[in-house]
Amino acid sequence: MTLVADFDAAISSEGLNPYPDKPRITFRLDGTFKITVFSDLHFGEGPETIWGPEQDSNSTRLMRKVLPEEKPDFAKTPDTFRENSTTLVDRIVAPFNEFRVPFASSHGNHDNQVNITHLEEIIRERQVSSFSYTRSVPPGVGGEGGPGNYWVPHPVLILWFFDSRGGFSPGENSTAVPDWVDSSVAEWIESETALMEDEWGPAESRGALAFVHIPPRVVQSLQSTLDHTSNPGLNEDTLGQGSTQATTQDSDAGKDEPFWNALNRYIKNIHAVISGHDHGNEWCSRETAKNVIFCFDKHSGYGGYGEYWWGFGIRNLVFTSTDPKDGVNTWIRLEGGEIRARIVLDDNYGGFFSALIPLSTDSLVQYECHLAMPIVTISRTSITDN
Repeated sequence: MTLVADFDAAISSEGLNPYPDKPRITFRLDGTFKITVFSDLHFGEGPETIWGPEQDSNSTRLMRKVLPEEKPDFAKTPDTFRENSTTLVDRIVAPFNEFRVPFASSHGNHDNQVNITHLEEIIRERQVSSFSYTRSVPPGVGGEGGPGNYWVPHPVLILWFFDSRGGFSPGENSTAVPDWVDSSVAEWIESETALMEDEWGPAESRGALAFVHIPPRVVQSLQSTLDHTSNPGLNEDTLGQGSTQATTQDSDAGKDEPFWNALNRYIKNIHAVISGHDHGNEWCSRETAKNVIFCFDKHSGYGGYGEYWWGFGIRNLVFTSTDPKDGVNTWIRLEGGEIRARIVLDDNYGGFFSALIPLSTDSLVQYECHLAMPIVTISRTSITDN
């Protein structure tokens, strides 16, 4: 209780309140918080065909089904759509406006194209939705095409969003944009966390979640060690060239290391680093060198590559305590309601299923991440352990 009160006072100050005109995102009074993540919506493919608009309609249907059932207070969306205009942003955020759900977005390779940029999408999103918590990093941070680095404060939890860039630069002489979080973000992480410690006290008193569209390169080494017991969920995408950051060309090896090292050095109590991009993967695994858990999202959009039998859905994360050392329940929920790949993200994760933390039957908070971009929503909903 003291920690929450101290944090409240801190974020109401001028220095570290990035959202002075928006409601503050908080845990419920019972200490629970639920996040639903939508990923890889891929809106706007084949606009001149029958199947293209049909895909978008199916993706919107999924969002409109999940949101009222999960009753989120906040959502995470991946700003990933197919090389089209910013008007697609209007369609993607419409369900969040309709159900009055606050949300934030992360950006990746499909959001930088000859006729669109991450910054244009961020500006448009904020114009068409008062529920958007997405913002951009100060000039000089993020590198070419990567302005979408920011954080959203909660009483005892910081949500970090990182721009993995990729795609192509705008204009006639378009060139490929690097597909990793720029090294300048490493110094920004260090400076932001220092400001947080000055205002809110030791970083160890807060938890964290990190969202980035393209997975860090280091997770490629995890795939060969997976087993179905401790790493449940689809494992249908073999990780290789272009599947993780800085792998499109061999000469790019190591380019995402400054970001990865700073993330794990300066941000404490990271419950998980969560990515989309690889539609056929749903698993989580612990990266032992940094002792951090990595998780894939669930492909939410009917656009983009994939097999129909993989299904479409979201990843849920449920906090049952404001203690940053306590575990987080997570699982994949498909559009029809099927649940799979349930695990607990805690210090014991990496062996057999940890016992699931009992879930309150009261409301919870939810995040969503998606678009071929991720969307995070926070929701309060009555849930059962199913």
